Amino acid sequence: MTPTLDDRITGSLLGAAVGDALGGPVEGYTPEQIAERHGGRVTGVVGPWNGDAWRTARPIAPYHKGDGHVTDDTLMTHALIRVYEKVRGHLDAYAVADHLVPELMGSPVWIPELEAEALPLQRIFLAEKWLVARLHYGHHDPREAGTGNIVNCGAAMYMAPVGLVNAADPHGAYAEALDVAGAHQSSYGREAAGVFAAAVAAACVPGATPRTVVDTALALAKDGTRAAIEAVAEVAERHRDFESALVPLRRAVAPYDSVGADYRNPGLGARRPSRLHSIEELPIALGMLLVGEGDYRRTVLGAVNYGRDCDSIATMAGAVAGALHGEAAVPADWAKRVAEASRLDLHAPARALAAVADEVFARDTARHRAHEAARAALTEAAR
Repeated sequence: MTPTLDDRITGSLLGAAVGDALGGPVEGYTPEQIAERHGGRVTGVVGPWNGDAWRTARPIAPYHKGDGHVTDDTLMTHALIRVYEKVRGHLDAYAVADHLVPELMGSPVWIPELEAEALPLQRIFLAEKWLVARLHYGHHDPREAGTGNIVNCGAAMYMAPVGLVNAADPHGAYAEALDVAGAHQSSYGREAAGVFAAAVAAACVPGATPRTVVDTALALAKDGTRAAIEAVAEVAERHRDFESALVPLRRAVAPYDSVGADYRNPGLGARRPSRLHSIEELPIALGMLLVGEGDYRRTVLGAVNYGRDCDSIATMAGAVAGALHGEAAVPADWAKRVAEASRLDLHAPARALAAVADEVFARDTARHRAHEAARAALTEAAR
């Protein structure tokens, strides 16, 4: 059966959150380090990398990553959904300034990694704190506020809702995400946000496959982002098991990834604007989608065991796989454990976004019909 739109929205958002939670505890490490730490590949929810010492092992990141806790990827995704609930229409950079920034600064939520209710601002990474610094305190033009920020996956990681509101309209998703992301990112970071949203929208097309999703991404992507996706996809097509794909996929994306081999110690050229580079996360997520043939479990576990920024890779891969197949694709035991451990209702955001998507589509349809009528009248007048 073809999944309904509501089912795809639920599958995508649930799939993103579960991928995020599975990837969080092994983020920043290599596949070899992950296998050594866990006695083999990660196959489900695992505990913190440093066990009970998670609070002090990395003072810059005193977060309880693991045990089914979602990270800032999911927190930002849910915050963007709350913006859609308020605006109840398409978003732009001004919606980020007017609604997302106040969400980050003034609306406490449960933060699983802090095991406390707190402001999202107290958990999000520096690239997301930029939104508050530039828009609330600096009063920059929202459409240009992303210029100067770290060029990373910060904007892309939470763009699934844009793809779902524009379900089956990848071009619309791409354009809206680029507008929204202009407040947050520039260069290939902003481009990745547009392409990821388009991939999610493409996954909602009835009959979509991993290959059609990737082909849609390639048709829209520009510069280094397109080249990186193409290189990774070419390699991914030769593998059907993530174990054999881990090294080849990294080798394929490496020329486009400015961060370099040492993920935790990037060089001076890292994360700067460039037409030649790409974030690593999106091409690898799409590559794992091809390797896993769209199967949620295989796709997400490939993303998780890839390491490096694997919570964001698994978030993106899980969002697309969930949109392709609906909620049933996401292992119910994983979803239940993540929801309980994170103390979050992972279905409520999906219901809220589905309602907004229906309203947006109704208004879009009315606008298109008015345009058609006006165009017909103009054509008739010309005759």
